[in-house]
Amino acid sequence: MEMRRLGKNGPMVSALGLGCMGMSEFYGPADESESLATIGRALDLGVNFLDTADIYGMGRNEDLVGRAIRGRRSAVVLATKFGNVRDPDGIFTGVNGRPEFVRKSCDASLRRLKVEMIDLYYQHRVDPKTPIEETVGAMSRLVEEGKVRFLGLSEAAPATLRRAHATHPIAALQTEYSLWSRDVEAEILPACRSLEVAFVPYSPLGRGFLTGRITSAEDFDAADSRRRSPRFLGENFRRNQEVARRVKQAAAKKECTPAQIALAWLLAQGDDIVPIPGTKRRSYLEENLGGLAVNLTAAEAAGLSEAIPADLVQGTRYPEPFMKRLNL
Repeated sequence: MEMRRLGKNGPMVSALGLGCMGMSEFYGPADESESLATIGRALDLGVNFLDTADIYGMGRNEDLVGRAIRGRRSAVVLATKFGNVRDPDGIFTGVNGRPEFVRKSCDASLRRLKVEMIDLYYQHRVDPKTPIEETVGAMSRLVEEGKVRFLGLSEAAPATLRRAHATHPIAALQTEYSLWSRDVEAEILPACRSLEVAFVPYSPLGRGFLTGRITSAEDFDAADSRRRSPRFLGENFRRNQEVARRVKQAAAKKECTPAQIALAWLLAQGDDIVPIPGTKRRSYLEENLGGLAVNLTAAEAAGLSEAIPADLVQGTRYPEPFMKRLNL
């Protein structure tokens, strides 16, 4: 398994991690036994970087991941997140980065995961009402106490990242990045590189769209969040099919699947990039890992970037209320 380092002095992780969110929520129903088997298979194949968060499944995802790694803790670099707040019905009610909330959230995650330490602890979204220095300061105290090893941020603006990093070293920034979400290339990715912060792309397959297997948002389960995603709706969906077509065309030339070439393209953007494709099935996990064997030359990667320019993609990444929480 190819390994990459998170940040200047962070842990070595598999070049592809595993996003576990969909095993508990957001992408329709999941089979718990298959999810557990998928995590186990990932570890067997050398994937050591697992990603979860306290809000996924209202804590159920952390519980699931904790059970999956029992007896194999030493083989895992475990990442989880805090900051998004939901009410008992699951409705998102805001973001909380206050120091007391940081500590409370960490202790709750440790209990659900049934571990003594979190390897990488992210602030899931930036709280505009709490100075980032206060939030990261509280996170740094968790490091001092041995509850957390390394710190990360998610969807943070370059200025916020710099202020956070000046408070305590940030090992990784997690933000959406793929062939159909490339806005990070302008300022965020350069900021990470100037600070030697690793970049962890989530949704590297465009929430499944880049695989070419999605033909209509109406095919999704009623609870699937993609039914409300602007890029999957109406005219946006129809026009975005051209993106999937071009990815499929490029994959055919390399004799691989669309998912594999999309991941290979991301991996080719730099050794400081560690995508975390999410899946709840062993078959898709194994397909995704095949992307590590797809070698793109610099010219091929650049050609794919040119074939799928950022402005080809129609629609925002999230519905408008959630867009306001990004890159703060």
